[in-house]
Amino acid sequence: MNYIVLDLEWNQGRKDSYNSKRLPFEVIEIGAAKLDDNFNIIDQYGSIVKPKIHRHLHPAIRELLNYDETLLRTGRPFYEVYREFEEWCGDDYIFCTWGPLDLIHLQQNMDYYYFKNLPYPLKYYDVQEIFAVTKLGDKNKHPSLEKAVEKMKIPIDGAFHCAKNDAYYTARVFQKMSHRKLSDMYSVDCYHYPTCEEEEITLKHINSIEYISRTFPDKTTAMEDSFISSMHCYKCNRELKPKIKWFSNNTNQICVGKCWTHGLQCGKIKFKPTKYDEVFVIKKVEKINKRDYEKIKNRQKNIQLRRMEKRHQKQNENVS
Repeated sequence: MNYIVLDLEWNQGRKDSYNSKRLPFEVIEIGAAKLDDNFNIIDQYGSIVKPKIHRHLHPAIRELLNYDETLLRTGRPFYEVYREFEEWCGDDYIFCTWGPLDLIHLQQNMDYYYFKNLPYPLKYYDVQEIFAVTKLGDKNKHPSLEKAVEKMKIPIDGAFHCAKNDAYYTARVFQKMSHRKLSDMYSVDCYHYPTCEEEEITLKHINSIEYISRTFPDKTTAMEDSFISSMHCYKCNRELKPKIKWFSNNTNQICVGKCWTHGLQCGKIKFKPTKYDEVFVIKKVEKINKRDYEKIKNRQKNIQLRRMEKRHQKQNENVS
């Protein structure tokens, strides 16, 4: 099996335009590096895509890129470039990207041009997340590719924010990381999500388990579902004894339970919107230690205190 390290550059238009609603981010460059099963770079791919929808670069995009509309006009249409790229990838491969956005925007463009969907469920390696876990010790960090290249002491031979160059740098970072636990560090792309119970996905890892649910009308309905709100051990599937009940942390839900055999475990729920104004749920149950437990407990207390302060403030305003 080969590893296809993918990187895209894309442009965007005005949010209020009709075309922006149909295709908010239009791919203008596809870059990739192909690694064999020994993580050697065996080939590279790069091509400029001539935009059809957003022909003028958005100011924020223009600041990032090292080229302008003059070069874009020399490119080829997306459908032509993607067919070539698809053939270049071959049959047996897995995508690797720096963050989850490249695969999302690639599939948006594929849908716009009526290409066949990528395999479902689509597993891939998020090199940014793997780097954050293995090198920074915090999966919630989102380091830039430039910082990773600098930390790994990789020579800089070309400009960043060029898809072919960024794919090469991502491949070099991927090469330099330990691959002993790689088979357990995959992610699943959720651009295409389960629409019924039969399509729901369960992903088992060494110290966690993840569920991707079918769609629900809204967040409240999702949390009323017994399977979504229940907590079971990632290892033995026994029901966990509640230690901290579900509470809202920004847009997510968090709780903590305990298995008498496999210890403390944290449950996290993310609500993902669909284009039909519904939601689906990504629920993860993972092993934690006592320090993590205390952090979550303190976070819950701080959220409760802030809510109490806001209520008191409103009451005082009403009285005055």
